[in-house]
Amino acid sequence: MTRLLRLVRALARRLHGLSGRQVAGILASMVLAAGVGVSSVVGAAAIATCLLAVLLVAIFAGVIHLARRIRGVHRSTQDAVRDLRGAVDQLQRRVIAAVEKERLAAGDRHQELTDAMTRAERLTGRGAELLLREQSQEIEAMFQLFRKIAPRAPMPPGAGLQPSDLLSLVHIARERRPALTVTLGSGPSTVWLGYALEPTGGRLIALDHDAGRAARVRFQLAEHGLTSVEVRHVAPAELTVDGRTLDWYDVDALDDLTQVDLLLVDGAITPEGSDPLAPALHVLGRRLAPGAVVVVDDEPERVAPRQGGGFGLTAKRRLPGRWTALTHPRPTATSV
Repeated sequence: MTRLLRLVRALARRLHGLSGRQVAGILASMVLAAGVGVSSVVGAAAIATCLLAVLLVAIFAGVIHLARRIRGVHRSTQDAVRDLRGAVDQLQRRVIAAVEKERLAAGDRHQELTDAMTRAERLTGRGAELLLREQSQEIEAMFQLFRKIAPRAPMPPGAGLQPSDLLSLVHIARERRPALTVTLGSGPSTVWLGYALEPTGGRLIALDHDAGRAARVRFQLAEHGLTSVEVRHVAPAELTVDGRTLDWYDVDALDDLTQVDLLLVDGAITPEGSDPLAPALHVLGRRLAPGAVVVVDDEPERVAPRQGGGFGLTAKRRLPGRWTALTHPRPTATSV
């Protein structure tokens, strides 16, 4: 009896997990089986045969339905596996791409580190000695500058000019004592040159194509009380030199510049890689005074072959710093 109860409970648990249609099919099959058994016992063979046939048909239909369900589950499983494989492949490609990106970034960082170590090695030994020597020279030039010039206000920052560059300009202005100095470009050097020319009363006219920078330099000159220095804003205009058209200062604004004793050419307005001296001498070469000096921001080997563009200028020598001087010959010319 106990085993029967356990069997009934197990059967009930199994039936509880089935759907209503499945339970109805099982009950119908049990009823048909019971009918077959009862018909056989009472001797109703025809009824038993009919019920048995109905039972077999029901079982066959159930098998077909189950096969269709299994086939649908298999198809869904295949679709799920296919989607999962695609997701895994996409994730794998992303992981490989991320790893490759990190590998390239690590290679770049390694190269930067190698370059930094190479530069550090260059700074040791001979490189460090040269660097210290250059720094010492600039410090010495700065002390010499302030021994020559006693500013009445804080001097503006160098903006790319080293103390040795400024010292060369101050020295040549003090030594040449020019009556008229013209600089193509304005900046901190304008203030230093203004101080250098102040004792001799020489005129200084600085040209600048940048109106904002010209206004700043005028303000700096006013702070230092250098009211005799003129900063002239000259807008760019097209100029043809040796068959080549370039942007330079508007020549109509330079008609009053004659008998120039000192001309400073820094090439601020000329395109990078162009010759800054050619347009300057094309316009101002005939307005140079006898014995005039042209100072250009360029290397001597680039300046010497030009020989002053046919205006009697010869490459004189390399000045301390970044400048090269060309001098207009005259019998009493003093050496630069």
